[in-house]
Amino acid sequence: MTTSTTSESSASAPLLDLQSLVVAVRRRRRLWFSMALLGLLAGAAMAVLLPPPPTAVTKVLVAHQEDQPNDPGTLIRTDAALLQTTQIADQALRSLKSPEKPEDFMGEYAGVGLTNNLLQITVTGDSDTHAVARAKALADAFVADHVRRIREAANAEAKALLDQRDRLQGELAQVNKAIGDGAPQSGPKASADLESLFARRAELTSRISDFGQRAAEARIGTPQLIAGTQIVDAPRAVPHSLPRTAATDAAIGLVLGLVLGLAVAAVGAVVADRPVLRREIAANLGASVVAELPRRSGRLGRRRRIRAARERLTTSLARTVRSSAEPVSLLELGCARSTSVIALDLARALAAEGPVVVVDGLPGPQLARHRPKPGDPSVVGGDRAAAVPHEERRLGVGSVAPGTAWTDLQYLGTRTVLVVRAGHGSVAWLHTVARQLADQRIAVIGVVLIDPDPRDRTDGTLWDGLHTALRGHSERPARQNGTGRHRTERLPMRAARVPDSDQEAR
Repeated sequence: MTTSTTSESSASAPLLDLQSLVVAVRRRRRLWFSMALLGLLAGAAMAVLLPPPPTAVTKVLVAHQEDQPNDPGTLIRTDAALLQTTQIADQALRSLKSPEKPEDFMGEYAGVGLTNNLLQITVTGDSDTHAVARAKALADAFVADHVRRIREAANAEAKALLDQRDRLQGELAQVNKAIGDGAPQSGPKASADLESLFARRAELTSRISDFGQRAAEARIGTPQLIAGTQIVDAPRAVPHSLPRTAATDAAIGLVLGLVLGLAVAAVGAVVADRPVLRREIAANLGASVVAELPRRSGRLGRRRRIRAARERLTTSLARTVRSSAEPVSLLELGCARSTSVIALDLARALAAEGPVVVVDGLPGPQLARHRPKPGDPSVVGGDRAAAVPHEERRLGVGSVAPGTAWTDLQYLGTRTVLVVRAGHGSVAWLHTVARQLADQRIAVIGVVLIDPDPRDRTDGTLWDGLHTALRGHSERPARQNGTGRHRTERLPMRAARVPDSDQEAR
Protein backbone atom coordinates (compact mmCIF):
# COMPACT_ATOMS: atom_id res chain seq x y z
CA MET A 1 0.00 0.00 0.00
CA THR A 2 1.30 3.47 -0.85
CA THR A 3 2.10 5.45 2.29
CA SER A 4 3.17 8.82 0.84
CA THR A 5 0.76 11.75 0.92
CA THR A 6 0.31 14.86 -1.11
CA SER A 7 1.54 17.07 1.74
CA GLU A 8 4.72 15.05 2.03
CA SER A 9 5.28 15.33 -1.72
CA SER A 10 4.77 19.08 -1.54
CA ALA A 11 7.18 19.38 1.36
CA SER A 12 9.89 17.42 -0.45
CA ALA A 13 9.43 19.24 -3.78
CA PRO A 14 12.31 21.47 -4.93
CA LEU A 15 12.04 25.21 -4.55
CA LEU A 16 12.50 25.69 -8.31
CA ASP A 17 11.32 23.08 -10.79
CA LEU A 18 13.36 23.58 -13.96
CA GLN A 19 10.88 21.61 -16.06
CA SER A 20 8.01 23.82 -14.96
CA LEU A 21 10.13 26.92 -15.49
CA VAL A 22 11.06 25.90 -19.05
CA VAL A 23 7.43 25.09 -19.87
CA ALA A 24 6.21 28.39 -18.39
CA VAL A 25 8.81 30.37 -20.36
CA ARG A 26 7.97 28.52 -23.56
CA ARG A 27 4.26 29.23 -23.08
CA ARG A 28 5.07 32.92 -22.86
CA ARG A 29 6.83 32.87 -26.20
CA ARG A 30 4.60 35.67 -27.43
CA LEU A 31 6.22 37.91 -24.83
CA TRP A 32 9.82 37.21 -25.69
CA PHE A 33 9.05 37.05 -29.41
CA SER A 34 7.51 40.51 -29.09
CA MET A 35 10.48 41.76 -27.09
CA ALA A 36 12.88 40.38 -29.69
CA LEU A 37 10.90 41.99 -32.51
CA LEU A 38 10.78 45.26 -30.60
CA GLY A 39 14.55 45.15 -30.12
CA LEU A 40 15.01 44.41 -33.83
CA LEU A 41 12.87 47.37 -34.84
CA ALA A 42 14.47 49.64 -32.25
CA GLY A 43 17.97 48.77 -33.46
CA ALA A 44 17.05 49.40 -37.09
CA ALA A 45 15.29 52.66 -36.15
CA MET A 46 18.33 53.89 -34.21
CA ALA A 47 20.55 53.26 -37.21
CA VAL A 48 18.24 55.37 -39.38
CA LEU A 49 17.25 58.10 -36.92
CA LEU A 50 20.57 58.34 -35.06
CA PRO A 51 23.28 57.73 -37.66
CA PRO A 52 26.89 57.76 -36.43
CA PRO A 53 28.72 61.09 -36.82
CA PRO A 54 31.37 61.49 -39.53
CA THR A 55 34.50 59.75 -38.31
CA ALA A 56 38.15 59.78 -39.33
CA VAL A 57 40.90 57.39 -38.29
CA THR A 58 44.69 57.51 -38.37
CA LYS A 59 47.53 55.32 -37.09
CA VAL A 60 50.74 56.47 -35.44
CA LEU A 61 53.89 54.41 -34.99
CA VAL A 62 55.29 55.22 -31.54
CA ALA A 63 58.93 54.40 -30.66
CA HIS A 64 59.88 54.01 -27.00
CA GLN A 65 63.28 54.08 -25.43
CA GLU A 66 62.19 51.38 -23.00
CA ASP A 67 60.83 49.00 -25.67
CA GLN A 68 61.14 45.34 -24.70
CA PRO A 69 60.06 42.24 -26.65
CA ASN A 70 58.06 40.99 -23.69
CA ASP A 71 56.27 44.26 -23.03
CA PRO A 72 52.58 43.48 -22.22
CA GLY A 73 51.41 46.74 -23.80
CA THR A 74 51.94 49.05 -20.85
CA LEU A 75 53.81 51.67 -22.87
CA ILE A 76 51.20 51.94 -25.62
CA ARG A 77 48.42 52.13 -23.06
CA THR A 78 50.30 55.00 -21.45
CA ASP A 79 50.45 56.73 -24.83
CA ALA A 80 46.69 56.24 -25.26
CA ALA A 81 46.14 57.77 -21.83
CA LEU A 82 48.44 60.69 -22.64
CA LEU A 83 46.41 61.30 -25.79
CA GLN A 84 43.40 61.97 -23.56
CA THR A 85 44.99 65.00 -21.90
CA THR A 86 44.10 68.66 -22.17
CA GLN A 87 47.67 69.52 -23.23
CA ILE A 88 47.51 67.51 -26.47
CA ALA A 89 43.89 68.48 -27.08
CA ASP A 90 44.80 72.16 -26.67
CA GLN A 91 47.73 71.88 -29.08
CA ALA A 92 45.50 70.25 -31.70
CA LEU A 93 42.81 72.91 -31.29
CA ARG A 94 45.43 75.67 -31.62
CA SER A 95 46.65 74.23 -34.90
CA LEU A 96 43.04 74.12 -36.09
CA LYS A 97 42.40 77.63 -34.72
CA SER A 98 39.25 76.30 -33.10
CA PRO A 99 37.61 78.05 -30.14
CA GLU A 100 36.37 74.71 -28.74
CA LYS A 101 37.33 73.83 -25.21
CA PRO A 102 39.89 71.04 -24.78
CA GLU A 103 37.63 69.28 -22.29
CA ASP A 104 34.84 69.08 -24.88
CA PHE A 105 37.22 68.01 -27.63
CA MET A 106 38.56 65.14 -25.49
CA GLY A 107 35.14 63.50 -25.57
CA GLU A 108 35.13 63.41 -29.39
CA TYR A 109 38.22 61.30 -29.98
CA ALA A 110 39.80 58.16 -28.59
CA GLY A 111 43.04 56.24 -28.87
CA VAL A 112 43.61 52.52 -28.69
CA GLY A 113 46.81 50.52 -28.89
CA LEU A 114 46.73 47.97 -31.70
CA THR A 115 50.23 46.63 -30.91
CA ASN A 116 53.05 47.60 -28.55
CA ASN A 117 54.07 50.42 -30.89
CA LEU A 118 51.01 51.17 -33.02
CA LEU A 119 48.40 53.65 -31.81
CA GLN A 120 45.08 54.15 -33.62
CA ILE A 121 43.34 57.51 -33.21
CA THR A 122 39.61 57.87 -33.99
CA VAL A 123 38.09 61.36 -34.23
CA THR A 124 34.56 62.56 -34.98
CA GLY A 125 33.59 65.81 -36.65
CA ASP A 126 30.83 67.76 -38.31
CA SER A 127 31.75 66.36 -41.73
CA ASP A 128 34.25 63.94 -43.21
CA THR A 129 36.62 66.78 -44.11
CA HIS A 130 36.37 68.26 -40.65
CA ALA A 131 36.96 64.87 -39.02
CA VAL A 132 40.05 64.23 -41.21
CA ALA A 133 41.48 67.66 -40.34
CA ARG A 134 40.95 67.07 -36.65
CA ALA A 135 42.56 63.63 -36.85
CA LYS A 136 45.61 65.13 -38.66
CA ALA A 137 45.98 67.89 -36.08
CA LEU A 138 45.59 65.48 -33.18
CA ALA A 139 48.16 63.04 -34.61
CA ASP A 140 50.65 65.86 -35.24
CA ALA A 141 50.13 67.18 -31.72
CA PHE A 142 50.70 63.73 -30.25
CA VAL A 143 53.87 63.14 -32.32
CA ALA A 144 55.23 66.58 -31.38
CA ASP A 145 54.52 65.99 -27.71
CA HIS A 146 56.11 62.52 -27.84
CA VAL A 147 59.23 63.90 -29.58
CA ARG A 148 59.48 66.72 -27.07
CA ARG A 149 59.33 64.29 -24.19
CA ILE A 150 61.99 62.08 -25.81
CA ARG A 151 64.34 65.04 -26.27
CA GLU A 152 63.75 66.35 -22.78
CA ALA A 153 64.41 62.92 -21.33
CA ALA A 154 67.62 62.53 -23.41
CA ASN A 155 68.83 66.03 -22.53
CA ALA A 156 68.10 65.49 -18.87
CA GLU A 157 70.00 62.21 -18.88
CA ALA A 158 72.94 63.68 -20.80
CA LYS A 159 73.06 66.71 -18.50
CA ALA A 160 73.10 64.47 -15.44
CA LEU A 161 75.97 62.42 -16.91
CA LEU A 162 77.92 65.53 -17.90
CA ASP A 163 77.42 67.06 -14.46
CA GLN A 164 78.78 63.89 -12.95
CA ARG A 165 81.73 64.02 -15.38
CA ASP A 166 82.47 67.66 -14.47
CA ARG A 167 82.43 66.80 -10.78
CA LEU A 168 84.92 63.99 -11.37
CA GLN A 169 87.11 66.30 -13.49
CA GLY A 170 87.29 68.71 -10.59
CA GLU A 171 88.28 65.92 -8.29
CA LEU A 172 90.90 64.80 -10.87
CA ALA A 173 92.38 68.30 -10.92
CA GLN A 174 92.83 68.16 -7.15
CA VAL A 175 94.49 64.76 -7.44
CA ASN A 176 96.89 66.06 -10.13
CA LYS A 177 97.72 69.02 -7.95
CA ALA A 178 98.43 66.73 -5.02
CA ILE A 179 100.69 64.61 -7.19
CA GLY A 180 102.64 67.67 -8.33
CA ASP A 181 103.08 69.04 -4.82
CA GLY A 182 104.35 65.68 -3.40
CA ALA A 183 106.98 64.89 -6.06
CA PRO A 184 110.12 66.33 -4.20
CA GLN A 185 109.40 64.28 -1.05
CA SER A 186 111.10 60.94 -0.43
CA GLY A 187 110.73 58.05 1.95
CA PRO A 188 108.55 54.97 2.21
CA LYS A 189 105.44 56.86 3.35
CA ALA A 190 105.72 59.45 0.63
CA SER A 191 106.08 56.71 -1.96
CA ALA A 192 102.93 54.93 -0.71
CA ASP A 193 100.90 58.17 -0.78
CA LEU A 194 102.12 58.99 -4.25
CA GLU A 195 101.19 55.52 -5.49
CA SER A 196 97.63 55.83 -4.12
CA LEU A 197 97.27 59.21 -5.82
CA PHE A 198 98.31 57.74 -9.17
CA ALA A 199 95.78 54.93 -8.71
CA ARG A 200 93.03 57.41 -7.85
CA ARG A 201 93.92 59.51 -10.94
CA ALA A 202 93.66 56.46 -13.16
CA GLU A 203 90.25 55.54 -11.69
CA LEU A 204 88.92 59.06 -12.11
CA THR A 205 90.19 59.27 -15.66
CA SER A 206 88.40 56.02 -16.52
CA ARG A 207 85.14 57.12 -14.94
CA ILE A 208 85.29 60.53 -16.65
CA SER A 209 85.71 58.84 -20.00
CA ASP A 210 82.79 56.49 -19.23
CA PHE A 211 80.42 59.31 -18.29
CA GLY A 212 81.37 61.26 -21.41
CA GLN A 213 80.70 58.24 -23.60
CA ARG A 214 77.32 57.57 -21.93
CA ALA A 215 76.30 61.22 -22.38
CA ALA A 216 77.14 60.99 -26.06
CA GLU A 217 75.17 57.75 -26.42
CA ALA A 218 72.16 59.32 -24.71
CA ARG A 219 72.02 61.95 -27.45
CA ILE A 220 72.87 59.55 -30.22
CA GLY A 221 69.74 57.35 -29.61
CA THR A 222 67.37 60.30 -29.64
CA PRO A 223 67.24 60.85 -33.43
CA GLN A 224 66.34 57.21 -33.97
CA LEU A 225 63.41 57.45 -31.57
CA ILE A 226 62.30 60.72 -33.11
CA ALA A 227 62.46 59.29 -36.62
CA GLY A 228 60.64 56.15 -35.49
CA THR A 229 57.64 58.12 -34.19
CA GLN A 230 55.56 59.06 -37.21
CA ILE A 231 52.14 58.84 -38.83
CA VAL A 232 52.13 55.59 -40.78
CA ASP A 233 48.49 55.71 -41.91
CA ALA A 234 47.29 59.08 -43.12
CA PRO A 235 43.99 60.30 -41.69
CA ARG A 236 41.03 59.10 -43.73
CA ALA A 237 37.27 59.19 -43.36
CA VAL A 238 35.61 55.98 -42.22
CA PRO A 239 33.02 54.88 -44.81
CA HIS A 240 29.50 54.60 -43.43
CA SER A 241 27.03 52.09 -44.87
CA LEU A 242 23.47 52.61 -43.69
CA PRO A 243 22.25 49.08 -44.61
CA ARG A 244 25.20 47.46 -42.86
CA THR A 245 24.82 49.65 -39.78
CA ALA A 246 21.08 49.02 -39.69
CA ALA A 247 21.62 45.26 -39.98
CA THR A 248 24.22 45.28 -37.22
CA ASP A 249 22.12 47.40 -34.87
CA ALA A 250 19.03 45.34 -35.65
CA ALA A 251 20.89 42.11 -34.84
CA ILE A 252 22.16 43.55 -31.58
CA GLY A 253 18.67 44.78 -30.70
CA LEU A 254 17.21 41.37 -31.58
CA VAL A 255 19.61 39.55 -29.25
CA LEU A 256 19.16 42.05 -26.42
CA GLY A 257 15.38 42.00 -26.77
CA LEU A 258 15.31 38.20 -26.82
CA VAL A 259 17.50 37.94 -23.72
CA LEU A 260 15.42 40.58 -21.93
CA GLY A 261 12.18 38.86 -22.93
CA LEU A 262 13.41 35.47 -21.71
CA ALA A 263 14.54 37.02 -18.43
CA VAL A 264 11.20 38.78 -17.92
CA ALA A 265 9.30 35.59 -18.77
CA ALA A 266 11.42 33.52 -16.38
CA VAL A 267 11.10 36.00 -13.53
CA GLY A 268 7.38 36.38 -14.16
CA ALA A 269 6.91 32.61 -14.14
CA VAL A 270 8.76 32.25 -10.84
CA VAL A 271 6.97 35.16 -9.18
CA ALA A 272 3.49 34.27 -10.45
CA ASP A 273 3.87 30.58 -9.47
CA ARG A 274 1.18 29.40 -11.88
CA PRO A 275 1.22 25.64 -12.44
CA VAL A 276 1.35 24.48 -16.04
CA LEU A 277 2.15 20.78 -15.92
CA ARG A 278 -0.56 18.16 -15.47
CA ARG A 279 0.97 16.73 -12.33
CA GLU A 280 1.14 20.16 -10.65
CA ILE A 281 -2.45 21.09 -11.46
CA ALA A 282 -3.74 17.68 -10.36
CA ALA A 283 -1.72 17.79 -7.14
CA ASN A 284 -2.87 21.32 -6.22
CA LEU A 285 -6.54 20.67 -7.01
CA GLY A 286 -6.55 17.20 -5.49
CA ALA A 287 -8.20 15.72 -8.61
CA SER A 288 -6.91 13.92 -11.67
CA VAL A 289 -6.79 15.36 -15.18
CA VAL A 290 -9.30 13.36 -17.22
CA ALA A 291 -9.13 15.19 -20.57
CA GLU A 292 -7.32 17.96 -22.46
CA LEU A 293 -8.40 20.41 -25.12
CA PRO A 294 -6.24 22.88 -27.05
CA ARG A 295 -7.34 26.47 -26.73
CA ARG A 296 -6.59 27.58 -30.26
CA SER A 297 -7.26 25.82 -33.53
CA GLY A 298 -4.56 25.82 -36.18
CA ARG A 299 -4.26 23.92 -39.42
CA LEU A 300 -6.98 21.74 -40.87
CA GLY A 301 -5.46 18.54 -39.51
CA ARG A 302 -5.25 20.02 -36.03
CA ARG A 303 -8.85 21.19 -36.22
CA ARG A 304 -9.92 17.64 -36.94
CA ARG A 305 -7.97 16.36 -33.94
CA ILE A 306 -9.51 19.04 -31.72
CA ARG A 307 -12.99 18.15 -32.98
CA ALA A 308 -12.33 14.47 -32.29
CA ALA A 309 -11.03 15.30 -28.79
CA ARG A 310 -14.17 17.36 -28.07
CA GLU A 311 -16.37 14.51 -29.19
CA ARG A 312 -14.53 12.05 -26.94
CA LEU A 313 -14.78 14.46 -24.03
CA THR A 314 -18.51 14.97 -24.64
CA THR A 315 -19.08 11.22 -24.76
CA SER A 316 -17.12 10.67 -21.55
CA LEU A 317 -18.90 13.46 -19.69
CA ALA A 318 -22.30 12.33 -20.95
CA ARG A 319 -21.60 8.84 -19.65
CA THR A 320 -20.61 10.28 -16.27
CA VAL A 321 -23.72 12.48 -16.06
CA ARG A 322 -26.04 9.60 -16.98
CA SER A 323 -24.56 7.37 -14.27
CA SER A 324 -24.79 10.08 -11.62
CA ALA A 325 -27.86 10.31 -9.43
CA GLU A 326 -26.85 13.82 -8.40
CA PRO A 327 -26.71 16.94 -10.59
CA VAL A 328 -23.36 17.61 -12.26
CA SER A 329 -21.83 20.99 -12.97
CA LEU A 330 -18.95 22.38 -14.99
CA LEU A 331 -16.86 24.97 -13.16
CA GLU A 332 -14.36 26.99 -15.15
CA LEU A 333 -11.13 28.73 -14.19
CA GLY A 334 -9.75 31.03 -16.87
CA CYS A 335 -11.66 29.50 -19.80
CA ALA A 336 -15.32 30.56 -19.67
CA ARG A 337 -15.76 30.40 -23.44
CA SER A 338 -14.37 26.87 -23.74
CA THR A 339 -16.50 25.77 -20.79
CA SER A 340 -19.67 27.14 -22.36
CA VAL A 341 -18.91 25.27 -25.59
CA ILE A 342 -18.30 22.04 -23.67
CA ALA A 343 -21.53 22.54 -21.72
CA LEU A 344 -23.60 23.08 -24.86
CA ASP A 345 -22.07 20.03 -26.55
CA LEU A 346 -22.77 17.94 -23.47
CA ALA A 347 -26.36 19.25 -23.20
CA ARG A 348 -27.00 18.41 -26.87
CA ALA A 349 -25.70 14.89 -26.30
CA LEU A 350 -28.00 14.46 -23.26
CA ALA A 351 -31.02 16.02 -24.99
CA ALA A 352 -31.51 12.87 -27.04
CA GLU A 353 -32.64 11.07 -23.85
CA GLY A 354 -34.85 13.79 -22.41
CA PRO A 355 -35.20 17.48 -21.75
CA VAL A 356 -32.04 19.20 -20.49
CA VAL A 357 -31.73 22.63 -18.94
CA VAL A 358 -28.39 24.44 -18.73
CA VAL A 359 -28.17 26.59 -15.60
CA ASP A 360 -25.97 29.57 -16.42
CA GLY A 361 -23.87 30.59 -13.43
CA LEU A 362 -21.06 32.21 -15.42
CA PRO A 363 -20.29 35.85 -14.62
CA GLY A 364 -19.86 36.66 -18.32
CA PRO A 365 -22.24 36.65 -21.29
CA GLN A 366 -20.92 33.44 -22.86
CA LEU A 367 -24.19 31.57 -22.33
CA ALA A 368 -26.54 34.49 -21.70
CA ARG A 369 -26.03 35.81 -25.24
CA HIS A 370 -26.04 32.38 -26.83
CA ARG A 371 -28.33 32.18 -29.86
CA PRO A 372 -30.09 28.84 -29.61
CA LYS A 373 -30.32 26.66 -32.68
CA PRO A 374 -33.15 24.24 -33.41
CA GLY A 375 -32.86 21.34 -31.00
CA ASP A 376 -30.54 23.18 -28.56
CA PRO A 377 -31.28 22.87 -24.82
CA SER A 378 -32.78 25.79 -22.99
CA VAL A 379 -30.50 28.06 -20.97
CA VAL A 380 -31.73 29.68 -17.76
CA GLY A 381 -30.04 31.99 -15.31
CA GLY A 382 -28.95 30.95 -11.86
CA ASP A 383 -31.86 32.81 -10.27
CA ARG A 384 -34.34 30.58 -12.14
CA ALA A 385 -32.61 27.32 -11.30
CA ALA A 386 -35.12 26.53 -8.54
CA ALA A 387 -38.01 26.74 -11.02
CA VAL A 388 -36.63 23.98 -13.23
CA PRO A 389 -38.94 20.90 -13.03
CA HIS A 390 -37.37 17.87 -11.34
CA GLU A 391 -38.09 15.62 -14.34
CA GLU A 392 -35.74 17.71 -16.46
CA ARG A 393 -32.01 17.09 -16.23
CA ARG A 394 -30.02 20.04 -15.02
CA LEU A 395 -26.46 20.87 -16.07
CA GLY A 396 -24.91 23.70 -14.12
CA VAL A 397 -22.16 25.91 -15.52
CA GLY A 398 -20.28 28.19 -13.16
CA SER A 399 -16.93 29.69 -12.30
CA VAL A 400 -14.37 29.31 -9.53
CA ALA A 401 -12.48 32.46 -10.48
CA PRO A 402 -11.73 35.11 -7.84
CA GLY A 403 -14.97 36.71 -6.65
CA THR A 404 -16.99 33.51 -6.84
CA ALA A 405 -19.95 33.11 -4.48
CA TRP A 406 -18.90 29.72 -3.12
CA THR A 407 -22.18 28.97 -1.39
CA ASP A 408 -24.05 29.20 -4.71
CA LEU A 409 -21.98 26.49 -6.39
CA GLN A 410 -23.82 23.65 -4.66
CA TYR A 411 -27.04 24.73 -6.39
CA LEU A 412 -25.37 24.17 -9.74
CA GLY A 413 -24.48 20.59 -8.83
CA THR A 414 -23.08 18.52 -5.99
CA ARG A 415 -20.63 16.84 -8.36
CA THR A 416 -18.47 18.89 -10.65
CA VAL A 417 -15.89 18.77 -13.40
CA LEU A 418 -13.30 21.54 -13.20
CA VAL A 419 -12.37 23.07 -16.53
CA VAL A 420 -9.04 24.77 -15.90
CA ARG A 421 -6.81 26.69 -18.25
CA ALA A 422 -3.16 25.68 -17.79
CA GLY A 423 -1.03 28.44 -16.29
CA HIS A 424 -4.00 30.63 -15.35
CA GLY A 425 -4.45 30.08 -11.62
CA SER A 426 -1.70 30.38 -9.03
CA VAL A 427 -0.86 27.63 -6.57
CA ALA A 428 -2.55 29.54 -3.75
CA TRP A 429 -5.77 29.96 -5.74
CA LEU A 430 -5.87 26.30 -6.79
CA HIS A 431 -5.57 25.37 -3.12
CA THR A 432 -8.39 27.79 -2.34
CA VAL A 433 -10.62 26.19 -4.97
CA ALA A 434 -9.95 22.70 -3.63
CA ARG A 435 -10.60 23.80 -0.06
CA GLN A 436 -13.81 25.70 -0.85
CA LEU A 437 -15.26 22.85 -2.90
CA ALA A 438 -14.47 20.45 -0.07
CA ASP A 439 -16.16 22.77 2.43
CA GLN A 440 -19.27 22.90 0.20
CA ARG A 441 -19.20 19.10 -0.09
CA ILE A 442 -18.93 19.27 -3.85
CA ALA A 443 -17.17 16.19 -5.19
CA VAL A 444 -14.67 16.81 -7.98
CA ILE A 445 -15.05 14.13 -10.66
CA GLY A 446 -11.98 15.26 -12.57
CA VAL A 447 -10.21 18.12 -14.29
CA VAL A 448 -10.42 19.06 -17.97
CA LEU A 449 -7.21 20.89 -18.91
CA ILE A 450 -7.53 23.65 -21.50
CA ASP A 451 -4.53 24.83 -23.52
CA PRO A 452 -2.06 22.24 -22.18
CA ASP A 453 1.59 22.32 -23.09
CA PRO A 454 2.04 20.01 -26.12
CA ARG A 455 5.40 18.78 -24.78
CA ASP A 456 4.11 17.98 -21.31
CA ARG A 457 4.70 14.29 -20.59
CA THR A 458 3.86 14.33 -16.89
CA ASP A 459 1.11 12.16 -15.42
CA GLY A 460 -2.01 14.05 -14.39
CA THR A 461 -3.46 11.13 -12.43
CA LEU A 462 -3.03 11.12 -8.67
CA TRP A 463 -1.64 7.78 -7.57
CA ASP A 464 -0.54 8.57 -4.04
CA GLY A 465 -3.90 7.81 -2.45
CA LEU A 466 -7.16 6.09 -3.38
CA HIS A 467 -9.15 9.03 -2.10
CA THR A 468 -7.81 11.21 -4.93
CA ALA A 469 -7.29 8.78 -7.81
CA LEU A 470 -10.15 8.06 -10.20
CA ARG A 471 -9.95 4.36 -9.42
CA GLY A 472 -10.59 5.06 -5.75
CA HIS A 473 -13.63 7.32 -5.84
CA SER A 474 -15.84 4.45 -4.61
CA GLU A 475 -13.46 2.34 -2.54
CA ARG A 476 -10.66 2.67 -0.01
CA PRO A 477 -8.31 0.21 1.70
CA ALA A 478 -9.22 -0.84 5.21
CA ARG A 479 -7.14 -2.37 7.94
CA GLN A 480 -5.73 -5.84 7.50
CA ASN A 481 -7.87 -8.75 8.61
CA GLY A 482 -6.67 -11.79 10.38
CA THR A 483 -5.29 -13.41 7.20
CA GLY A 484 -2.94 -10.50 6.59
CA ARG A 485 -4.80 -9.32 3.44
CA HIS A 486 -6.45 -5.98 2.82
CA ARG A 487 -10.20 -5.82 2.65
CA THR A 488 -11.97 -3.08 0.71
CA GLU A 489 -14.89 -0.92 1.83
CA ARG A 490 -17.29 0.76 -0.55
CA LEU A 491 -17.79 4.45 0.13
CA PRO A 492 -19.98 7.10 -1.40
CA MET A 493 -18.45 9.76 -3.60
CA ARG A 494 -16.92 12.63 -1.66
CA ALA A 495 -14.79 15.66 -2.29
CA ALA A 496 -11.06 15.39 -2.68
CA ARG A 497 -9.05 15.84 0.48
CA VAL A 498 -7.03 19.02 0.68
CA PRO A 499 -3.33 18.67 1.61
CA ASP A 500 -2.23 19.68 5.08
CA SER A 501 -0.30 22.58 3.65
CA ASP A 502 -3.59 24.05 2.40
CA GLN A 503 -5.12 23.83 5.87
CA GLU A 504 -2.19 25.82 7.18
CA ALA A 505 -2.62 28.34 4.37
CA ARG A 506 -6.23 28.87 5.47
